[in-house]
Amino acid sequence: MYSDVDRTPVSIIISNYNYARFLRPCIDSALEQDYGDVEVIIVDDESTDNSVEIIESYGGRVRPCLRTRNGGHAAAFNTGFAASSGEIVLFLDADDYLYPNAVSEAVSAWEATIAQMQFRLHIVDEQEQIKDIFPPPELPFDSGDVVPKLLRKGRYQTTVTSGLAFDRSTLETIMPIPEQDFRQGADGYLATLAPLYGKVTSLEACLGAYRIHGGNHSVFAEKFGQRARWRVEHDFRRLEALSDQAAEIGLTVQQDANLHDPVHLEERLASLCVDESQHPVADDSKLALAVAGVSASLEMNASLRRRAVLAAWFLSIGVLPRQMAKTVLAWKLVASSRPAFLSRMSKTIRRTMD
Repeated sequence: MYSDVDRTPVSIIISNYNYARFLRPCIDSALEQDYGDVEVIIVDDESTDNSVEIIESYGGRVRPCLRTRNGGHAAAFNTGFAASSGEIVLFLDADDYLYPNAVSEAVSAWEATIAQMQFRLHIVDEQEQIKDIFPPPELPFDSGDVVPKLLRKGRYQTTVTSGLAFDRSTLETIMPIPEQDFRQGADGYLATLAPLYGKVTSLEACLGAYRIHGGNHSVFAEKFGQRARWRVEHDFRRLEALSDQAAEIGLTVQQDANLHDPVHLEERLASLCVDESQHPVADDSKLALAVAGVSASLEMNASLRRRAVLAAWFLSIGVLPRQMAKTVLAWKLVASSRPAFLSRMSKTIRRTMD
């Protein structure tokens, strides 16, 4: 742990684009941390709503960075980081918020060898009613040296933007984030590359809230195929960035790493089944991806029961007719598409799979 924890400067960088309706609770949560040395930086990515007016109402309590050209997620992260000075850096999406003890809990657990810290978040709706936990508690975080997993499958169990904290020297090594490649999903770039330079530490407590609403980029159920295709392509960009960064320090990413990643394979199957004409991998087959999914499921860091259920699910996708497979994929990947009985069954299954 840091010997002078009260003196460790921390930066919270809020990235905002047209989230005026959520922005004030987000900013307030950053300002109301029970830890003293926190700077709050707000990057507005050329919003067209009244976000700037809200930001300016805080005066000198925050450091505004008002972009004059919309650049996307990575550009906002780069702008905010360049304006920051904290030794520990948190990126907070403007539709989410932190609990008052988030920074103090992170700092008290911080050690010099940490590159990234991660913690769970409550999933809340637009009215801030708690609906669930992300990631779900039955999915254990991957901690410590996660580099072997990254090199083998390009992913480890982590979380989203607002549940991450980073060591500044690590960020200085891997930033700036390529802005065209990561207009969305910049957190994926950081969480993929940061572990190359130190250990990952996980806190089991929920230290903030991840708001699910109709405007989230990652939640557009009515465009299921588009979402799946974007995630597949995002994984390819992450893997390319990881390969390049790993090569600089003498490491090699496995050539077929994505085929060992069940999360990627789920989305890749969805992309293929929903709209094969726009699927980004021309020679993919449903059965081959499903077989890879069975194998990847059995390698997961999860209970034997969970691994077996997921392997069986992949197998069913492989053998079902395409239209039925598409429906089953949607039920798993888009919760709002599930029949009520299946949602109740899913919650019951989750409780028994710890």
